[in-house]
Amino acid sequence: MNFQLIKDAILGKEQDFTVLPLKTAIMVLAIPMILEMMMESLFAVVDIFFVAKLGESAIATVGLTESVIVLVYAVGFGISMAATALISRRFGEKEYEKAGDAAFQLLVVGVMISLVLGILGWIFAKEVLMLMGAEEEVIRTGANYARIIFIGNSAIMLLFLINGAFRGAGQAHHAMRSLWIANGFNIILDPLFIFGIGSWDGLGLDGAAIATTMGRSFGVLYQLYHLFNGKHRLHILSRNIKIKWKTIRKILDIAAGGMGQFLIDSVSWLALTRMNAEFGSTALAGYTIAMRVLIFTILPAWGLSGAAATLVGQNLGAKEIGRAEQAVWLTTRYCVIFMASVTGIYLIFSKELAGLFTDIPEVQSIAAQGLWVIVLGYVFFAVGMVLTQAFNGAGDTKTPAYINIGVLWFLEIPLAWFLAFPMGLEYLGIFIAIAFAHSFHAVVSWFLFKKGNWKKVAV
Repeated sequence: MNFQLIKDAILGKEQDFTVLPLKTAIMVLAIPMILEMMMESLFAVVDIFFVAKLGESAIATVGLTESVIVLVYAVGFGISMAATALISRRFGEKEYEKAGDAAFQLLVVGVMISLVLGILGWIFAKEVLMLMGAEEEVIRTGANYARIIFIGNSAIMLLFLINGAFRGAGQAHHAMRSLWIANGFNIILDPLFIFGIGSWDGLGLDGAAIATTMGRSFGVLYQLYHLFNGKHRLHILSRNIKIKWKTIRKILDIAAGGMGQFLIDSVSWLALTRMNAEFGSTALAGYTIAMRVLIFTILPAWGLSGAAATLVGQNLGAKEIGRAEQAVWLTTRYCVIFMASVTGIYLIFSKELAGLFTDIPEVQSIAAQGLWVIVLGYVFFAVGMVLTQAFNGAGDTKTPAYINIGVLWFLEIPLAWFLAFPMGLEYLGIFIAIAFAHSFHAVVSWFLFKKGNWKKVAV
């Protein structure tokens, strides 16, 4: 890769991804997508860093609220998948005005759903915290925080779905920059609104919610500016501003599969975490550290695999089915190379990496063991991620959802329980189940992808 290619990826030179050489296309798309997801992960890190200084109740409030707001993430993820599939297909067909029509319908769906969720969250914030088992102190100090986060969920929703549209249009640089802006404001506003400045004491925990909501809102304003300014191929003009129920129904149909994928995956990880808790706080801490470390290496691979979604959608729209399939296998090759390299690093330096997060020998040992065992399936993880994104890019979001149900719920969870408890392997059994299940996930995805039904999905 040359520096001009990197520059084009960051600056966002608009390309026709139905004719651009595939190797170039993958890298131009992947670089901003990787950076975008790294910025998204930074939100949680920044918030908890500052909130932790307010005490245990504040941390508990954030944790409980986040566990519920995951429903918003699920809806946003689902609509984002629909956005990528619809916009990429219209771009492949060179139907840019129809892409603008679809983009407006996406905004309508996102705003309507987020308004309903926001009103319900504002009204029932205390009840939600009680339902999650919050203590009275947490409810007393955290109800306003929860209300603000819930009422501001439109910013989360719109960030997700508009970025999905940008990625579908091959404008991944806009998605990346919107997260840069949102994070930049969040980093500045968080300490200011929480702790104050000068004679102003700040707003405490409520300030964290306001800062996060404002930061995301600035990111959304950037997105909307580039959607409505008419300077890009993906744009919403006055003639696009009309509701089309047929498109909305298609969005909801595709989004349902995307939401299912996210929720199924979330329930699986929750079940595994709950099993680990049975072996004490030391085992749970080791497991948590291992998962956090793994996420930072899965993120670049997920960004790389995101290129497959855009390329599949656009090339199917251009009736270049062979090129769409070729793009998937080429992206898979790159992702496998990356994950294989990471595997070698983890196998050699697992203890040292775990030691960066804890100096407690028992926790460090469990985390290192988790890293060592799980990465044995990393090459298969790469295949599964790319093929999942390929299905999503084609608009076939239900196939990955069904695969997740079969593999994660009916294989991974029972296998983890069997190895951990009846077999007496404890947390090691859970690590083995994760590596095996995700490897099997790749095999199933490969089999269904080869069948080719994704090529026939109408979007």
